[in-house]
Amino acid sequence: MNHMEEYRSKLRTPEEAVRVVKSGDWVDYTVSLGFAPLLDAALAARRDELHDVKIRGNLIFGPILAAECDPKREHFVYNSWHCSGYERKLADRGLCNYIPMVFHNVVPYYRHFLKVNVAMLSVTPMDKHGYFNLSCVTGTTKGIAEQADIVIVEVNERLPRVYGGFDECIHISEVDYIVEGEHGPLPQVRAGAPSETDRKIAEHILPYIQDGATLQLGIGGMPTVLGQMLAQSDLKDLGMHTELCTDAYVDLYDAGKLTNRYKKLFPGKGVAGFAFGTDKLYEWLDENPGLAFCPLEYVNDPSVIGSIDNMVSINGCIGVDLYGQVSSESSGFRQISGTGGQLDFLNGASTSKGGKAFLCLPSTFTDKQGEMHSNIKSVFNGEIVTSPRSQVYFIVTEYGCVNLEGRSTWERAELLISIAHPAFRDDLIRAAEKQGIWIRSNKR
Repeated sequence: MNHMEEYRSKLRTPEEAVRVVKSGDWVDYTVSLGFAPLLDAALAARRDELHDVKIRGNLIFGPILAAECDPKREHFVYNSWHCSGYERKLADRGLCNYIPMVFHNVVPYYRHFLKVNVAMLSVTPMDKHGYFNLSCVTGTTKGIAEQADIVIVEVNERLPRVYGGFDECIHISEVDYIVEGEHGPLPQVRAGAPSETDRKIAEHILPYIQDGATLQLGIGGMPTVLGQMLAQSDLKDLGMHTELCTDAYVDLYDAGKLTNRYKKLFPGKGVAGFAFGTDKLYEWLDENPGLAFCPLEYVNDPSVIGSIDNMVSINGCIGVDLYGQVSSESSGFRQISGTGGQLDFLNGASTSKGGKAFLCLPSTFTDKQGEMHSNIKSVFNGEIVTSPRSQVYFIVTEYGCVNLEGRSTWERAELLISIAHPAFRDDLIRAAEKQGIWIRSNKR
């Protein structure tokens, strides 16, 4: 049987394909652009004949009909490895539970501990060799599919075809069923317009970046504006080794700054695990030989990251307490996002020769009542600790950049208060005194 004959033998309608799902099954939706909307809609249509079907997803932009069609969660129970803005709203409605993780370990979790009865994933059209490309979700998708009893692929004609280091494709022989259908435009994920605070934070980081540095940029206004500043700077020959590839890297490439010329790993190629952004990004990714998509077991491995000279990691966070603990995923008990690869890159960049890891946040936030609060707190009160104090490196606000590595508790308190909003510094000093982490010689 040739590839096209095998393809035709496995072709099903979405409704036919999801008949394999049984009550009690674990179903995997993989991650972001790997979400298969036609299969999700067909599964949701089976709601009344199924019970206790558990679904795992990750940074999916929605809508997820299987979650939304069952507000009592009697039929479908949705869970996410990392909440997108859409999944956060599901969680607020009680329709999504978070799964704690460290990103480079996600596939090993599946390999050693988790059950996948059915994996549903979006792929590019099959090539002449019988391969479907995993596109923007190479980071974990192949590893998840390998653990599934049944694999259903949904062909999305709009996905870019990426080149890979390894595990960027799945062969038709590894697929049980194939679904086709029309798809709308790919999600357009734009960072919000950078604020003046974002610009000030970026300005504090820029002097630490040198020619030939390899960058990991998170998502959000501040990394976006930093990418813009780097594109306009005198820096040259920057590299890319990142969990998530966004439009910021396209800006750097267009400005001639992103060459990957001096990387020891994949020289001349930017390395990533996932990607989402705008059509500008998707067009840049498509069959681009200057890029290599690889599994996160490799991309986010701290020992791999640490082997890259001058590795610079830049991520956002939500709050920091005076001990140096960092919360990047919750506001009190409310789940906002997830751990993602923050710990992976903190550990890796900290051991890189010339490496640096930055966690960035505005010094304050304003609540719905218009009251301003400090994001640097005396101690957390319900917030989930994403990065332990023992592994935190640079903390940056619009008031400055401080390095906490190797610092005692009183030094950390002094440094963090120095970059807090001036309106809260006296209160934080009093709290530090009460907590026994302030000494008389500390600066006021």
